[in-house]
Amino acid sequence: MTQVQLLTLVNSAIAFGTVIMLGALGEILIEKAGNLNLGIPGIMFLGAIGGLIAAFFYEVGGGTSPLVGLALSFLCSLLFSALGGLIYAFLTISLRANQNVTGLTLTIFGGGVAEFFGASLNTLAGGVGQISVPITSSAYIAYTSLGYRGILGKLLFGHGFMAYLAIVIAVAMRYFLNRTRSGLNLRAVGENPATADAAGISVTRYKYTAIICGSMIAGLGGLFYTMDYIKGTWANDGTIEGLGWLAVALVIFATWKPVSAIWGAYLFGFVYWAYLYIPGLSRSTLELFKMLPYVITLVVLIIISLRKKRENQPPAGLGLPYFREDR
Repeated sequence: MTQVQLLTLVNSAIAFGTVIMLGALGEILIEKAGNLNLGIPGIMFLGAIGGLIAAFFYEVGGGTSPLVGLALSFLCSLLFSALGGLIYAFLTISLRANQNVTGLTLTIFGGGVAEFFGASLNTLAGGVGQISVPITSSAYIAYTSLGYRGILGKLLFGHGFMAYLAIVIAVAMRYFLNRTRSGLNLRAVGENPATADAAGISVTRYKYTAIICGSMIAGLGGLFYTMDYIKGTWANDGTIEGLGWLAVALVIFATWKPVSAIWGAYLFGFVYWAYLYIPGLSRSTLELFKMLPYVITLVVLIIISLRKKRENQPPAGLGLPYFREDR
């Protein structure tokens, strides 16, 4: 493998790893509160299309400031993602709907909404593949244009700001969950909501907050993919959904630890692209290679189930509905 090929592979791994990491971090926060949200791919779709809509209309309206476009797209992405999280929280907490069914429905819903608005934006832009928001996108990929010399410089610094933001979020989340009163209360809600309720902790408030905030973080994964990786365009090739499911798998691989999601995400991103650089792979072998992240996750799940270390287990109340009157 040449130096250029290695650099391309690692950069692709970091880019895809960032998308996966943000989705996984959002899901970790949600699961720490005791809710299993299989709608993460749909929420990532909502975050992606929300940011693209804001950037598109800003630039079509004559906007020329990359920073304003970045701020508008970032906020709109958070808003769309939060709305998706609010829908899930209302259905599963207030209306007591099944969490698995609701999550899967949210994935379908988010994908449908994104494809509808993506097609509409393409029509407004003049046809399929014509949508582009280069001004806003330039703010997201600014670091890649600074011309760092040497392979190490490009690997460490040649990425958009969201690649570093994802790492900051992971570290901050670890601190929040382990060192703050609110974080410990949130974990208590996920472990045993009845006991937390009896101790005076508002289970409903913590669950709603965790789901909405987690959804906003996950939505940033879709925004990063749209604005940074494919540079402000729209692609309906299903990549966001595929990365969303990898994010859900990464939660298990990282054993619900935010910092472990960092290196796990990059590993998943590396495996996602490594097959392109292995000569002589048949089509069937190639498809098997794409399954490796899920196989690795399955192996990790088996190992943590056998070892039964409490710190590596999911929250005890994960996926279980809580009704106060049944306490």
